[in-house]
Amino acid sequence: MTHILIVEDELNLATTMADYLKKEHYQTTILDRGDEVLSFIKGHVIDVVLLDLMLPGMSGIDICKAIRKENSQLPIIMTTARVDEIDRVLGLEIGANDYVCKPYSPRELVARVNVQLRQQNTPMLYNIKLNDNDMTVVGTESKQQLTLVEYKLLKKMMQQPGRIFNRDQLMDAIYDDGRIVIDRTIDSHIKKLRQKLKATAPTHNFIQAIYGCGYKYMPSTD
Repeated sequence: MTHILIVEDELNLATTMADYLKKEHYQTTILDRGDEVLSFIKGHVIDVVLLDLMLPGMSGIDICKAIRKENSQLPIIMTTARVDEIDRVLGLEIGANDYVCKPYSPRELVARVNVQLRQQNTPMLYNIKLNDNDMTVVGTESKQQLTLVEYKLLKKMMQQPGRIFNRDQLMDAIYDDGRIVIDRTIDSHIKKLRQKLKATAPTHNFIQAIYGCGYKYMPSTD
């Protein structure tokens, strides 16, 4: 299920945003402190971040900068009561995808979320497509059903093509309960995921093993 992270310290506003997004069948999580955001994103698969500019603990600007250092693809929509043009420009220059000034219509915000999801809904390039709604991957040859773990693994790597993820980083992405998982468990999940990707697009090796380091996702250029 598509997961929207709402970072907003005005509880009534955050709840209203969540209610409208749930009507669109999106999963939502609300955080009211900026210093909780980065650790939460590290441990969960997030599709869009709705990020308030003024937050306790850590500002929206600093959060956006920190996210962009690790993830260039995650859509970020900044929300704020500050309407000065310099603030809008700054928000976009540090990597925000969109910028909404308060007060805004919840329907408008949902529409902007939908735009970002449409733009991001093909995180793979060329000949495979990851579907968030039913956790399937589709290629030129077939459609394969993924397990939740396989979906999280593929989603994580596809968000940053070419980046090498070590096993600890991948474990953090798929298990958010602090369980102890041995390296061979990740290797087993990757092996099964590779087999499914091979069935969808036999001509390309999408997940590549880097000896002594981990794994990376490489889109096809065919």
